Amino acid sequence: LTFTLGYEHNNLTASILDTLKEKNVKGIFIINMHYARSCPDLVRRMIDEGHIVGNHSANHYDLSTLSTDRVVSEIMNLHNYVLEHFGYEMKLFRPPTGAFSTRSLAVVQNLGYKNVHWSFAYGDYTPEKQPDVAESLNLVTSSAHSGAIYLLHAISTTNASLLGDAIDSFRQQG
Repeated sequence: LTFTLGYEHNNLTASILDTLKEKNVKGIFIINMHYARSCPDLVRRMIDEGHIVGNHSANHYDLSTLSTDRVVSEIMNLHNYVLEHFGYEMKLFRPPTGAFSTRSLAVVQNLGYKNVHWSFAYGDYTPEKQPDVAESLNLVTSSAHSGAIYLLHAISTTNASLLGDAIDSFRQQG
């Protein structure tokens, strides 16, 4: 389970963290600079509770359109900020909007990061247009497969609502 965060909405990340803790599940939280600066208590909680925190770049630009130097800057500015303020070294990178080029993938790899994409995503990213919880739970759980990487947005009330039931379903499915 990976959760992409650019900003906080209705304290949903705390709810997601509570559910993960209750279910004894670790997640991957992909953050940008705005999130790191504006939600330090949540970032600290992610780290302290044993979740992985990944890099989503400083400014959420399409890295495939930037110069190599700018790609390095986007990644390393956030990397260094998190290392300095949280004592945590990120190792996973998710390109903003999933956009990449062969060059940007190589830059990420050369910086010692592993690119993390996804095998499942759905329209959960607009707080004002949330999908139906029951329909989404069915979609999420019916898409489970070995090695699945879920991209869930932590600003989604739907995701916060269905998470516990989804985890239970994944466990039942093996």
